[in-house]
Amino acid sequence: MQGRKQHTEKLFLSFQLSDRVPTDNFYRRLKDIMDLKWLYKQTAKYYGSEGQQSIDPIVFFKLILIGYLENLGSDRRIINTVSMRMDMLFFVGYDIDEPLPWHSTLSRTRQLYGGEVFKQLFKQVLKQCIDKGMVAGKRQAIDSVFVKANASMDSLNEKAILNDGDDYATTLTEEDEPIINTPDQDHTVSASINKRVQQHHTWKAKAYKGMPGARKKTEEGNADEDKYLPRYVSNHTHYSTTDADARVSVKPGKPRQLNYLSQVSVDTNHHVITNIEAHHADKKDSQCLPEVLENTIDNLHEEGLQIQEVLADGGYSSGEALQSLEDYNITGYIPNFGQYKHSREGFTYNKEHDRYTCKQGKHLVFKKIKHTTPGYVMKHYRSSAKDCKNCPFKTTCIGKSNEKKIEDTIDKPLYDKMHERLQSTKAKRFKKLRSSTVEPVIGTLVNYLAMKRVNTRGIQQANKCMLMAAVAYNLKKLLNWKTNKVSTIVKAMQIKVENSLLKLVFHLWLLLASIQSKPDG
Repeated sequence: MQGRKQHTEKLFLSFQLSDRVPTDNFYRRLKDIMDLKWLYKQTAKYYGSEGQQSIDPIVFFKLILIGYLENLGSDRRIINTVSMRMDMLFFVGYDIDEPLPWHSTLSRTRQLYGGEVFKQLFKQVLKQCIDKGMVAGKRQAIDSVFVKANASMDSLNEKAILNDGDDYATTLTEEDEPIINTPDQDHTVSASINKRVQQHHTWKAKAYKGMPGARKKTEEGNADEDKYLPRYVSNHTHYSTTDADARVSVKPGKPRQLNYLSQVSVDTNHHVITNIEAHHADKKDSQCLPEVLENTIDNLHEEGLQIQEVLADGGYSSGEALQSLEDYNITGYIPNFGQYKHSREGFTYNKEHDRYTCKQGKHLVFKKIKHTTPGYVMKHYRSSAKDCKNCPFKTTCIGKSNEKKIEDTIDKPLYDKMHERLQSTKAKRFKKLRSSTVEPVIGTLVNYLAMKRVNTRGIQQANKCMLMAAVAYNLKKLLNWKTNKVSTIVKAMQIKVENSLLKLVFHLWLLLASIQSKPDG
């Protein structure tokens, strides 16, 4: 006989949520390892002594954390999901008949708390990972990823164009008076910069579409073809009215969009995130590296760990970045950027005299230091026109020029040192290690931990989102961590040996003390 379930809702007089959540449930285990009572003291300064009670800080952070653990992209979805899950309600500390906070409360509280509270939570979880033996600290892999901002390209507005004279006067005023950051500061561009950007974009569009330099014919007659070119936007000439901190950026093969740049440091031992932070998307990775290094070192130094090696891709290669590694006494493994040349074919460099010598024995001496438009500082070496005039290799070497010129960056010694280090077998092994360490972590953050897009506005708020995504990642690693029995036995043996040595030292001290206390003879 076919069964048919008859269901009528009952009013239960005796129900305990803890009885319905299994002991091996993820959120039950997570509740056992998280002690967030320190949040009360840390967030007390954000509240007054009167008025209505706000959301409990612990409840707030647990709800936000659920959003990242469940890959939920909005505060509204967090509340809706938690209301239907008994294990989440148990984790947050609510009963099934207790109303949850409004989703707008999460947004307002996120804006209320300073970034240092979120940073402290990240450090607390990192400390737990370190205490479990999951972080060695010696070697860090660093990489970056674009995170979509909470603003569309339609929000872009053109910056007001200042005359060069006005721009010059503004610059003089800023030099004479203290600089005050205002919302309109990034909403203007000088006429000269605007002209260069537009010329560059027009040239790129013509090259891309294969248009000839001639003008197009239209029904009205000849018209400038520039008006038919695709519209290009630049951070130099446009800004977002929705999120002023978001920047236009693009990946190969993908459309332009407003993004933030997330910098992630991962320990190569067990892939624990040791640092994460938000940067403007128009910054290069090499520009971010000094700050990323400083923050990663601080996070690990608090727990007595020291970085010795850093692995990164070629985007982090620059004189400033390599010098920061030298300053911190860290060995880097970073491929040199594309324009770097370790040697010049047919020329030999003499470090003592700071000059190049060609195969004919003629010298190219150092002439001057020049600053280029992209911001590089280059050393210029030049030969004498007399030496090159009757050279048999003149046609292949300099063509129609009168003299040979060679340019080198002033940071070439740093690049040379890195080039030699990268030739080792260890460096080639580290290249694979870097890609297998940090790239899967970033993929997990973006695809499974709600870091594909931030649901806030402003770089400080975006930084909070990235920190919470990293907290969620490290907590999942922590809950899945299983202590190796062999390492546990070895550590126990080390403790026993240390205790034995301490006992031996103590007995020797007592013996010496007793000998010295005896009278002579």
